[in-house]
Amino acid sequence: MKKIKMLLLSTCIACTAFGAQAETVNLMAYSGIFEKYYRQAVVEPFMAKNPDITVEYFGMPNSAQMLGTLRSQVADPQFDVAIMDITVSKAGTDDGVFAPIDESVTSHLKDLVPLAHLEGTNAVGVTLDSMTMIYNKDLVVAPPTSWEDLWNPAYNRKIVLAAAPDTTGLIFTVVADRMAGGTDYKTSTEKGIEKVMTLAPAVQTWEPHPDVYQPIMTGSATIGLGWNARAQIFAGGEGSKLAVVMPKEGSGFQINAIGLIENAQNREAAKRFIDYALSPETQATLANTMYYAPTNANAASLISKEAQAKTVLSMSMTVESGPRIFAQKEPRFWVDGGHDGERPIR
Repeated sequence: MKKIKMLLLSTCIACTAFGAQAETVNLMAYSGIFEKYYRQAVVEPFMAKNPDITVEYFGMPNSAQMLGTLRSQVADPQFDVAIMDITVSKAGTDDGVFAPIDESVTSHLKDLVPLAHLEGTNAVGVTLDSMTMIYNKDLVVAPPTSWEDLWNPAYNRKIVLAAAPDTTGLIFTVVADRMAGGTDYKTSTEKGIEKVMTLAPAVQTWEPHPDVYQPIMTGSATIGLGWNARAQIFAGGEGSKLAVVMPKEGSGFQINAIGLIENAQNREAAKRFIDYALSPETQATLANTMYYAPTNANAASLISKEAQAKTVLSMSMTVESGPRIFAQKEPRFWVDGGHDGERPIR
């Protein structure tokens, strides 16, 4: 009888251990280079620190596709956590995709910069990026310094841009609107649209494949627009011909948000992952690895000087509040400060 009891106890212990190891977080996020480095900087270290949790990473090419998938699963969610553009997460919140994130989900909520919050959105910012100008340094004699340089006749039919509704296309329209004298993109971007139309004949393609970076690196195009984090990775590759520049007028932020799926099947494990992803140590690791600026203000001191120079860290820490689309290196352009009005970034 004693042997039977010992056998049952051993079986129960084994089952408990197996159950802990089998706990899974189903994460939906970007595919491609983001997936490669996010796995390296966040997912793998999390699993090493939490051996009772496995993170299954499901990559998708864009936020719109992610939202469509999540919408189709509202009645029976198959994912626990998602990372996508914060404006798209607002639509997801409206559709009941995301559960609120409060102190019961993460202890780091109070440490997030104002840019990490968008009114009406249950997800919170987890990375900050910006639109930059990218070019082939072997084909450009004088490095560009301004968005106006795109209109240089030397780049005729050598420009690659992703057209709206791609986020770069939308932000570039706002940039062009400011350049053309527009004052409130929320009211009208007509001036920006007109200015972009004057550039259209010089554009080689509005749908670069597989992305905007490859044609420029191979020399089939000379100059274009990209995202800073990805561009810095490509520019740092051995023998890369890609160069990155933040034009003097400034640029627009792109904010990726992390969200807890409503009625997630693995809610507790998902909460632990979100808390880890928003921690200053993890945010700093990602910044040092992939040059995304952190949303946790306490991460700034943990980021190397090299990475700081390649991120929008200095700008992101000075924006005060509200929904934002515009940031700048010089106080020539302004940031939308939401209900608190417009404030320059110093």
